[in-house]
Amino acid sequence: MNTDFLKRFLWASILIILQVFLLNHIHMFGIATPLLYVYFILLFPRNYPQWSAMLWAFAIGLTLDAFNNTPGVTAASLTLIAALQPFAIRPFLSRESSETLIPGMRTLGVFNFIVYIFVLTTIHIFTFFSLEMFSFFNLIEWAECAGASTALTILLILVIEQMRSRI
Repeated sequence: MNTDFLKRFLWASILIILQVFLLNHIHMFGIATPLLYVYFILLFPRNYPQWSAMLWAFAIGLTLDAFNNTPGVTAASLTLIAALQPFAIRPFLSRESSETLIPGMRTLGVFNFIVYIFVLTTIHIFTFFSLEMFSFFNLIEWAECAGASTALTILLILVIEQMRSRI
């Protein structure tokens, strides 16, 4: 077995456990829930096989769906992000950058990293809440939940990335 696979499996397991047992119980102001597991998809290296990233995303999403009783919602929105990730990172990389470059504050720069995570996290969370509510009947509640969850998730990702970059 490959050490890269074991590292990814451990990291995914930690994020799933953290999401299920801690973060799913946080509802700031009754609307904002951090969805930190998206961070796993954001960290795929530059030329990681897209089929493999989508398989990881689907497996993590399906596991979270089983725990959260959201049939297919997390799997669909996370797989969408895995499909878009190679295209979203491309504008922030130079042609001379390493083929195995892992996105982060050090490698992309602070501003580029924030824009990168903002774009993918926003797409993921708005897709997630759209599929979960499956209706735009209460558009204000949908926008509040998605916007606040996006802001909280991005803040949490930046805190973890800052801690990771210091290690």
